[in-house]
Amino acid sequence: MSVEQEFLKANETYAANFQKGDLPMPPARHVAVLTCMDARIDPARALGLEEGDAHVIRNAGGRAQDAIRSLVISEQLLGTTHIFVMHHTDCGMLTFSNEDLQAKVKQDLHTSADTIDFLPFKDLEQSVRDDVAALKASPLIPDNIEISGFIYDVHSGKVLPVT
Repeated sequence: MSVEQEFLKANETYAANFQKGDLPMPPARHVAVLTCMDARIDPARALGLEEGDAHVIRNAGGRAQDAIRSLVISEQLLGTTHIFVMHHTDCGMLTFSNEDLQAKVKQDLHTSADTIDFLPFKDLEQSVRDDVAALKASPLIPDNIEISGFIYDVHSGKVLPVT
């Protein structure tokens, strides 16, 4: 069975018991969680979220620069008042530089990615601080939006604050 077929079969079971079709569009807890796309992170389970509680925005590294469009929509149109930035241990973004990935793309795909900033980082805690600071400094995020930063430990499942 292909992955697509597995997903569709699983969805049949999910949809057969689905009871949450009346949830409102705005998140009930007024929070947007920005985290990495890493498959080892289940933000809902790690943070005790249910469907309808929060917007969960994911990208490589959980980087604010990549997420600003979604965060503006979340707070301007859907009423979120808190942004929870959560990076994680053992992140792949710690393992390469822009130059490394740009060279790999050129070699493997025979095209240039030289204009893309892949937003890698060398210091995990500093990456969280940088993203929190960037959001706080952004003219697109109002000053009344609470922004906090955390690190999820992929080995223990714990979420630790970054100050």
